[in-house]
Amino acid sequence: MVVNELSYKKTTLKKRRSNLKKNLALLLMILPGAAWLIIFKYLPMFGIGIAFKDFRFFPGGFLSSFFKSAWVGLDNFKFLFASSDAYIIVRNTIGYNTLFIITGTVLAVAFAIMLNEMTYKKLSKIYQTSMFFPYFLSWVIVSYFVFTFLSLDKGMINNLLVFLGMDKVSWYSEPDKWPFFLVFINNWKNLGYSIVFYLAAICSIDKAYYESAMLDGATKWQRIKHITIPHLKPLIITLTILSVGRIFSADFGLFYNVPKESGPLFPVTNVIDTYVYRSLMKSGDIGMSTAAGLFQASVGFILILLTNYIVKKVDKENGIF
Repeated sequence: MVVNELSYKKTTLKKRRSNLKKNLALLLMILPGAAWLIIFKYLPMFGIGIAFKDFRFFPGGFLSSFFKSAWVGLDNFKFLFASSDAYIIVRNTIGYNTLFIITGTVLAVAFAIMLNEMTYKKLSKIYQTSMFFPYFLSWVIVSYFVFTFLSLDKGMINNLLVFLGMDKVSWYSEPDKWPFFLVFINNWKNLGYSIVFYLAAICSIDKAYYESAMLDGATKWQRIKHITIPHLKPLIITLTILSVGRIFSADFGLFYNVPKESGPLFPVTNVIDTYVYRSLMKSGDIGMSTAAGLFQASVGFILILLTNYIVKKVDKENGIF
């Protein structure tokens, strides 16, 4: 019996060594990514404890400050809900992200299909590159582009209005216009990046489907409706589930830099991330900001599980896990 166990262990060890040698190149390839994930994603999770402490700096560095700071339980989470702006920031965060998900998905799928259907492929590549370029611009640069158009004194839109005999508009004092501006700017910047996913999925579809449909007399719209879109459905669902997980986290650069910190716009531009940042700058309470980040991550995790559960109830094959 002991001999059999030793033989089994030796055989298992040999198999592991053999698999290690076979996959050594692949393991070395993922090593930088794994190291980045551990260093920047897992090790910082130790700091989650700050969300439950009245964090203060003490001599001896971070660890000394962490252990000496008083435990306050859930007190750091109260500021998000005790504020008079709680409803506004939650409404804006969820509302904008919902619009971003819907409009972003529809536009990305539509443009990906149009680019794929173009017969002149060189022109298609030019369009694709042009749409992808804004993704590499920082929100600071984008904010100055927007300011060039919307500035009261020298803005291009106001100059056009004056040329047409109309009055100038103080765009940075018109909150009712900014939901449209923010949705448009977000899609303009991120559309090219989203198109890449759907265009790659379209290119992977077997051409035999389209050839068979053409032989049966299917029009271009019928081929798109019955072949392209159904093949994109799993990817659309996967990306939507992941986006729902970030529905409580807003793009800080979009909501902070683009509106130029204009006070009249706060009712429509203030989201959880900007509210936490401004509160942190005023109070310097690190525990409060950590609690907000933990709250966003926790809600996002729960929403991913819930959305995935609902999707699997409707169609078992299209869930993420």
